[in-house]
Amino acid sequence: MPTPEYSNGAPCWIDLMTSDTEKAKSFYGTVFGWTFQTGDEEKYGGYITAWKNGKSVAGIMQKQADMAAMPDVWSTYLRSEDAAATAQAATEHGGQVYMGPMVVPEQGSMAMIADASGAAVGVWQPAEMKGFELAAEEGAPAWHELHTKDYAAAVKFYQDVFGWDTDVMSDTPEFRYTTLGAGRAAKAGIMDASGYLPAEVPSHWQVYFAVKDTDATISQAVSLGAQVIDGPDDTPFGRIATLTDPTGATFKIVADTGQGQAAADA
Repeated sequence: MPTPEYSNGAPCWIDLMTSDTEKAKSFYGTVFGWTFQTGDEEKYGGYITAWKNGKSVAGIMQKQADMAAMPDVWSTYLRSEDAAATAQAATEHGGQVYMGPMVVPEQGSMAMIADASGAAVGVWQPAEMKGFELAAEEGAPAWHELHTKDYAAAVKFYQDVFGWDTDVMSDTPEFRYTTLGAGRAAKAGIMDASGYLPAEVPSHWQVYFAVKDTDATISQAVSLGAQVIDGPDDTPFGRIATLTDPTGATFKIVADTGQGQAAADA
């Protein structure tokens, strides 16, 4: 599959903030077939890049001691031509800046912000590092989805701050969902989660990974210390399940069941 092409505002990278990088490498390496390369400690803080079939798919970084109270978490990064301008726009449209723009030597610039519904999302301004080099294939990120408690505010935020050209996929009380792009060209989704997210769980982004067989992947993951949070369920977009890895970071898996194409075209 060719390297993904990134439009401004679209997901272009993911990484895991974990309390145990060795455990994370062992788990994801086994489940998704990843290999790993650790960056220079002085230059990149020992940031670990995960590879699948020789192409970069994700990052892993050690959680610092002052973040011990925070849960381990996967983060999605959206592409920006100007990370500083995007961070400024976020504050002007109801969001906030968690980590101001910083240069990653030679690779690009990043920031971490919160959207208008409180969900954390990364910003990536590329230089040498454009983003993940493999997507929607086994062991690679397949979809990116915001579960938000303030759906209307979130949709407007991504339109205003990231220039999203949105499409309403569903607008019923039971299922409200907006995508970046439409049909097969859609690159991310926003789901109204106000009816099911517990009070203590904030709005948040979730990452889906493509797998060949959802049930087999669940069995393997659980044997390595994962827990199943939801599913597996057959949907128009594939067989989906939600898990936590051995240190508690949540992720989703999806296997193509042949219905995704029809659903995207609907």
